[in-house]
Amino acid sequence: MQFEIIARCPTTRARVSRMKLTHGSTILPTFMPVATQACIKGLTPQQTEELGITLILNNTYHLNLRPGKRVLDASGGAHVFQGWKRNMLTDSGGFQMVSLSSFSEVTEEGVRFSSPFTGEPTMLTPEESMRIQHSIGADIIMQLDDVVSSLTTGPRVEEAMGRSIRWLDRCIAVHKASGKADQQNLFAIVQGGLDHNLRSKCLDDMISRKDDVAGYAIGGLSGGEEKDIFWRIISQCTAKLPTDRPRYSMGIGFAEDLMVCMALGIDMADCVFPTRTARFGVALTFDGPLNLRLSKHATTMDPIDKDCPCPTCKEGVSRAILHHLISHETAAAHAVTQHNLVFQARLMGDAREAVLKGTFPQFLKHFFGRYFGDSGYPRWCVDALRTVGVD
Repeated sequence: MQFEIIARCPTTRARVSRMKLTHGSTILPTFMPVATQACIKGLTPQQTEELGITLILNNTYHLNLRPGKRVLDASGGAHVFQGWKRNMLTDSGGFQMVSLSSFSEVTEEGVRFSSPFTGEPTMLTPEESMRIQHSIGADIIMQLDDVVSSLTTGPRVEEAMGRSIRWLDRCIAVHKASGKADQQNLFAIVQGGLDHNLRSKCLDDMISRKDDVAGYAIGGLSGGEEKDIFWRIISQCTAKLPTDRPRYSMGIGFAEDLMVCMALGIDMADCVFPTRTARFGVALTFDGPLNLRLSKHATTMDPIDKDCPCPTCKEGVSRAILHHLISHETAAAHAVTQHNLVFQARLMGDAREAVLKGTFPQFLKHFFGRYFGDSGYPRWCVDALRTVGVD
């Protein structure tokens, strides 16, 4: 990986950088669409690339279940298997400890899952997670971490934090021995729940391993915790993480979250939100989310956003036809998915441009004023941005 900071905001912690990986360059900050099963739901890889997306996320746990390591090895990795020519990041399987908690059991060795399809038990260790991700061939691979719900309290949070550090060492050892470290870049994941002392301990230990990792992720958030706590953990982590490594906030996708996290120094984010909400008929716009299921759109011949360059808006697909189709035709979900992903890309691109021009604080004020309109800014956003000089 080659990581180069191009510009910094003189007021906030926002920055623009270039991350060069095996499958090309990605300009940061960026939002990564989630392709859980080696596919963004409703889009072909060619359609995704035509939207200007250069980095997507695949899911290690699910790709290990289906198609499995043997098929991935035979096909030459997930890039070839799914026909994706640009950059890819894989999670490690850790998140499934929470999302599939009823199917899993965690020990120091690893996490034992029961397949949700067959019930067959499988053991995912740090070593096995690395081997699976080596077979997938992602440009960025994540350590296996011990993940607990962000609402968990008590000794289990400290246990998970300490285990994540120990598992990082095991991941580093396997990755170094694999001969793939020059092509696949290992990221550490900072844990510690909502406890600032545990986060600080984890940060210190993981930063001490800086020479063995290409970047850092902030995990264990976006699980239902209060936003006022969420942003303070993000701020604590970005203030301490090395400036010469990419910083990735896992599981965020709301526009306001992206902008606040960018102002606090985050470079990368991912979430299923823009694609999932598209399937429920909600289009994302700079004037706020647009629920196309509402009857007021039944006779509106305007596109979702006349200024949007996505194929749906550029071709003049009307809100009326999307309203008509969204409940029973997948074509409408596909059309809104393309629009939502382009919205995320436009938002991040406009924010990067503002950093380059030295106008990021003004951009934030304009964005929030338009996006929330008369409803008023969320208090947590106001408080978070004030800490980095934006009032």
